[in-house]
Amino acid sequence: MSQQTVLVIDDERDIRELLTITLGRMDLLVDAVGTVTEARRALAERHYDLCFTDMRLPDGTGHELVELIAAEHPDTPVAMITAYGNVDAAVNALKAGAFDFVSKPVDIQMLRRLVRTALRLAEEKRTGQAAAKPDGNERLIGESAAMQQVRSTIGKLARNQAPVYIAGESGVGKELVARLIHEQGPRATGPFVPVNCGAIPSELMESEFFGHRKGSFTGAVGDKEGLFQAAHGGTLFLDEVAELPLHMQVKLLRAIQEKAVRPIGAREEVPVDVRILSATHKNLAALVEQGQFRQDLFYRINVIELRVPPLRERRGDVPLLATFVLRQLAAKSGGAPGRLLPVAQQALEAYDFPGNVRELENILERAMAMCDGDQIDVSDLMLPQRTPRVAEPAMAVAAGVAPAAAAAPAPMQAPNANGGLDDYISNLERTAIIKALEESRYNKTAAAKKLGITFRALRYKLKKLGID
Repeated sequence: MSQQTVLVIDDERDIRELLTITLGRMDLLVDAVGTVTEARRALAERHYDLCFTDMRLPDGTGHELVELIAAEHPDTPVAMITAYGNVDAAVNALKAGAFDFVSKPVDIQMLRRLVRTALRLAEEKRTGQAAAKPDGNERLIGESAAMQQVRSTIGKLARNQAPVYIAGESGVGKELVARLIHEQGPRATGPFVPVNCGAIPSELMESEFFGHRKGSFTGAVGDKEGLFQAAHGGTLFLDEVAELPLHMQVKLLRAIQEKAVRPIGAREEVPVDVRILSATHKNLAALVEQGQFRQDLFYRINVIELRVPPLRERRGDVPLLATFVLRQLAAKSGGAPGRLLPVAQQALEAYDFPGNVRELENILERAMAMCDGDQIDVSDLMLPQRTPRVAEPAMAVAAGVAPAAAAAPAPMQAPNANGGLDDYISNLERTAIIKALEESRYNKTAAAKKLGITFRALRYKLKKLGID
């Protein structure tokens, strides 16, 4: 196998020498130049497996070189060398097509990890091995134009290291999309660590994300690594990132910018090599305008945005999804897959699915339990009847307001000799919780807020009432 080649473009002799020595020790052949003109000449004369370019050069910018290499040498990963803390330039480079960035002063261990990842990606592109990786067709179900576009975009995003913000309503499959980006990229052999930012108590967030040292606080009986360390060499997926409190947004921003974390009680920062993917069902741009989400963090995690369409925008995919779900249910139960009668399929295609794919799964699982044999009729689906919106009945019930003071979503009979007070209250709670879940598109964190109770209390009630 021929020796792999690297082009280094930097007008500082010390940086060129440092990279030449470091990369040479990795058995790489290095060419080092100091200007845009020299870089253009070198790129025209020779193929390179990897390029490093400084941002500011005597006769131009590294940004124009990133664009040149992305356009004329798409199989060559390029990394930007930026001044310490100048993350804006790095973000712009990623948007222009850079694979990753390196901050001065250069961390040698971080540099070596980046080089190994970039060269593996370049080799896959050259040999076509990347095309043999799973493309997600088996799990990302749908043949609509919208889903074909999503799959195509996933393939492109998997090839670089830019932070990706996955936008979409609850239940559309944002975590699945994040997993596919990870699995189809050069970090596939590393860990994929998903975290629901809305499910971590505020007082435990710093310890959960960054870890802690033994004795750093009451209860810290040993060292603990955080989520960033757990995702080292792989991908950290921040689901419901909009739920992060402002104080954690500041700390998260620093961790992303500096590629390092400081565990609670530690004196020094720990370098981390993590790709950040994030998602939320909320309008993050609107939250920035309202001052509820930091603008600088928004720009760091939203280098590239991928929108996953709701199910109502791809109704033609409902039969395929339903067939897939019914086969999965049959595999779990050991029985025959359920079959939708034509009228039931038409009802599903006409339904809006506020809870999206997750709601479809719940509806079909319930239908299989209710139907006779393996044929599912429209009555077995028990699709929710859309009722006129009323003034926050769920909040009134949760707050203990008398039922008469709050308009219920459906008529509720008072307790009688055949039904005790406990059953009556349970029915009220069930109605309020189901309505809150529907209005929050089946996001439990949002539903708990709407009801005025904690996430843990909602989980308890869901289990108690058999809703979950």
